[in-house]
Amino acid sequence: MQTSLTSSIPGSALRTGAASSNGPAGGCLLIVDGHCYAYRAFFGIASLTSPSGRPTNAIYGFIRMLGKVRAGVQPTHTVVVWDGGLAAERMTLLPEYKAQRAEMPAGLEAQLDGMVDYLRAAGVCSLRKEGCEADDCIAALAAQAAAAGLRVVIASSDKDFMQLVSGGVKLLVPHDKTESLWDDAQVRQKTGVGPAQIVDWLSLVGDASDNIPGVAGIGAKIAAELLGQFGSIDVMYGRLPEVRSERVRTRLQAAEETVRRNQQLIRLRDTMQCELQMEDLAVWESDAEELRRLYSGWGFKNLLLALEQTNLPKTEDLFHEHSPVS
Repeated sequence: MQTSLTSSIPGSALRTGAASSNGPAGGCLLIVDGHCYAYRAFFGIASLTSPSGRPTNAIYGFIRMLGKVRAGVQPTHTVVVWDGGLAAERMTLLPEYKAQRAEMPAGLEAQLDGMVDYLRAAGVCSLRKEGCEADDCIAALAAQAAAAGLRVVIASSDKDFMQLVSGGVKLLVPHDKTESLWDDAQVRQKTGVGPAQIVDWLSLVGDASDNIPGVAGIGAKIAAELLGQFGSIDVMYGRLPEVRSERVRTRLQAAEETVRRNQQLIRLRDTMQCELQMEDLAVWESDAEELRRLYSGWGFKNLLLALEQTNLPKTEDLFHEHSPVS
């Protein structure tokens, strides 16, 4: 299903001393998986409509969740990244890649542009690159930010991002009620392997959410044990006779082509060009007049009231009221 979702960088008129005074070094980039949070917002609030009758539940939930994340992370730079379609090279490798996914609900699709309108008014960069999966854009931005000396927090529930975790890159997983930032320890606790082994681990186990089949009979525990013994898939296949279980050894031998293909499917492309500079991702001053217009049109009375009371409120100040309309 196609949407009119487009990238948005806050206009230069809003850049009058509003960005953080911190340079790249020592700052923090928050990268938000836009579709992940849009879906969570849509299904998290059952029903909410504007005065004109249009659905607004996803927009309201998205604003609330983004505000909570920003309040917790306190980033100097923020970008929301949206899917721009499936990568052609992955489709060539596996035509069934992500084929099992249902189309986006029409009620959610109708609200995506409203989310981008909010981000623009709130001074937050929004990125969608045609033909580029959000995962690859996020990986590239994380690498670019780390090279510029920024700490990085990726907000997403996608397990693929565990491969990016390092000393300067952490994960914020929305369904983790501890609200802690995942580092090497959390990744190992979740999977039994380190971040550098995640691509190989998923290549053995498979990823049902992306319709990538793994090795039959090789679950998460066995995959972790194999990588604990050999360190990597390359070493494992070079020493396959050392696999103790004949059943596992036979299945690995039969599935080597699948495993090698999976490595290419699962490894994120962190060298692609996203055509953004770190200064584009700085948190800029919000446009109070535009936010007022948007909140009024959507019927978000509590957000409108907070805006009127504080004129140009900090993002986190908008999220103390739990009722969406009163």
